[in-house]
Amino acid sequence: MQMSFSQERAVRLARDTLDIEAGALLALRDRLAAPELAAAFAAAVRTILDSRGRVVVSGMGKSGHVGRKIAATLASTGTPAYFVHPAEASHGDLGMVTADDVFLALSNSGESEELTRIVPLVKRLGARLISITGRADSTLARHADIHLDCAVEHEACPLNLAPTASTTAQLALGDALAVALLDARGFSADDFARTHPGGTLGRKLLTHVRDVMRKDEAVPAVAADAPFTAALLEITRKGLGMTAVLDADGRVCGIITDGDLRRLIEKEVDLKTLRAAQAMHPDPRTVAADALAVEAVRIMEEQRINQLLVVDDAGRPVGALNMHDLFAAKVI
Repeated sequence: MQMSFSQERAVRLARDTLDIEAGALLALRDRLAAPELAAAFAAAVRTILDSRGRVVVSGMGKSGHVGRKIAATLASTGTPAYFVHPAEASHGDLGMVTADDVFLALSNSGESEELTRIVPLVKRLGARLISITGRADSTLARHADIHLDCAVEHEACPLNLAPTASTTAQLALGDALAVALLDARGFSADDFARTHPGGTLGRKLLTHVRDVMRKDEAVPAVAADAPFTAALLEITRKGLGMTAVLDADGRVCGIITDGDLRRLIEKEVDLKTLRAAQAMHPDPRTVAADALAVEAVRIMEEQRINQLLVVDDAGRPVGALNMHDLFAAKVI
């Protein structure tokens, strides 16, 4: 094998590959509007929704790699699914398939020996069989309860051999199934977070203000009639760059920030005679402890502030936080 590299040729082939695969997806989209394929797709979604079991995805070679991703996408979006290697299925793993399951078989040719060998057994178990192939006249398509046609005109490979456009079409059709099922199940952002607790998205959707706020003695607060110097000491001690100002009933009636201090100094106000109520901003923005931490981020960004007080239903302070707390919790 002789190696020859040309930057111009490499970029041209890359663009051609993207054009071919994009064209294959657009053609698949258009075919999905046809009554026959549209009915088959809807039947596949209905069958999976009605199933009391799981979606068992299987495929050989590149189709197998795509199948693993489809199974993962289904599982993470509300449809319990897992991947079974067809060769391993012939040696015991078929025992994981039950009559309540839906078996989703992927093969561009529809003739993968490892799959066609186990199809009769899957059918005998009573599981519903959905096939995704590039040939409607294939063995797999003929034996399937529902066949989804993902044929492509040709592969992006210059030799028209390596699975490229065909696997892209399989993957996209699998994503289409997952999205349709997600929508039909009413799967929400909170549901998604519960299946992704370890990632950034999970932290954003599962972390509440109470999980990141400072509590108890760490919350800066002074009475409205307290000297401004007491408020200044509270800001310094608690290290949040602000303090809550409380009325006689212990409810938040204002806030003083270190920015307020700078502005007062610029105005040459006599700080020794000043009271907290005279220096505060009345009716500050607050957030509830049960709110999502991302809601606190939204308020801070919209109001262009770096600190936020957390209050209960009566307006009494139960916590406080600033942008650094949210950064530390990796909510931002």
